[in-house]
Amino acid sequence: DIYVFQGVKTFARSFDNLNTQEGIIRFFWILNTAFYVLLVAAFFTMDREKGAGILQIVALNVFIALIVPKLIFTGVLWLEDIIRLFTGVYNAIFHRVADDFFPEQRAFFAQLAMGAAAIPFGAIIYGIFKGKYDYRVHKHTIFFPDLPESFDGFKITQLSDIHSGSFDNPEAVKRGVALANAQQSDILVFTGDLVNNEAKEIEPYLDIFKVLDAPFGKYSILGNHDYGDYKVWASREAKAANFKLLQQHHATMGFRLLMDENVTIEKNGQQISLLGVENWGHGFAQYGDFATAVQGVAKDSFKVLLSHDPTHWEKEVKLSDSHIHLTLSGHTHGAQMGVEIGSFKWSPIKFRYPKWAGLYEEAGRYLHINRGFGFLAFSGRVGILPEITVLELRRTKPNEIL
Repeated sequence: DIYVFQGVKTFARSFDNLNTQEGIIRFFWILNTAFYVLLVAAFFTMDREKGAGILQIVALNVFIALIVPKLIFTGVLWLEDIIRLFTGVYNAIFHRVADDFFPEQRAFFAQLAMGAAAIPFGAIIYGIFKGKYDYRVHKHTIFFPDLPESFDGFKITQLSDIHSGSFDNPEAVKRGVALANAQQSDILVFTGDLVNNEAKEIEPYLDIFKVLDAPFGKYSILGNHDYGDYKVWASREAKAANFKLLQQHHATMGFRLLMDENVTIEKNGQQISLLGVENWGHGFAQYGDFATAVQGVAKDSFKVLLSHDPTHWEKEVKLSDSHIHLTLSGHTHGAQMGVEIGSFKWSPIKFRYPKWAGLYEEAGRYLHINRGFGFLAFSGRVGILPEITVLELRRTKPNEIL
């Protein structure tokens, strides 16, 4: 803040009016002081058993809204400092006339820094109030030579990471559900993290998600947040009761919850296998048992696997002797912040998950990672918008048709 203040002060001086200069500086310190007061209040009022409340979430949102622009602002000031340093050294070596070895910051760079910082600030504010419910449909067509003929053109709608405990706008959620239904897919799957911690979080939204419909059924799995592991429970029994209630809520919404098991989807006498594992993640709890989920499935069967954490595909699924044609995951949220322009996408989550959003393929085995329907902790989405995925399975590539 002290470093950023030097740039703010220079920026303020670019205005001729003294009242404007003083107002800018005063606003900067009032804003920062208010934030630190909020941060301290959020820390000391944190309920260690219940987890983050409204005050903690507001503090986190304000922190992100301020820290990202400050980092951008600082980057521009660093650039100017480097230029000024080399200029000063050059002047000293060649005895050029200079008012100061390290002259004051120029107004141009302060204005440039302010303009550059304003862009992410505006984007974050938009992401908090609008972006988190700006649902986008991502469509992919995947070709498999061994796909049963009856399933040529079969469509799957995938939702993931609902995190219902974070929602604050039921009408917006309804729009997202309606958009998912509008895709008119053959089957609908949900790949985990229905809640943040407690089963009761989904209860105000049960009727909203109940209307999701697909002719070949709705299937779901659990994510790492669905086990209640991130909350302090009064007893083991209370945690177990919560877990049981969560499973009941899946049924209430019409989802068949797959827990290390598989089902057969039949169409015109032909079949594909749908498998679902409990959460298995590298660095997270590993409840899932892939071997149990694939048990009884014919080796030559066409298989689609639901597995919440994409690291499961990397560490176990793609290495398995059992050929899993398509794995559907979520979990990463794309960090809820990044850049997507055309085919280019970047998010800081890539440093934790090299495969973090979209479709990937290795040796004929596909992985799709959904960016998530909801949001967690940071109540917003900047650049990485909530996703509804539609995957169309095709048997033959267009250039193979004779």
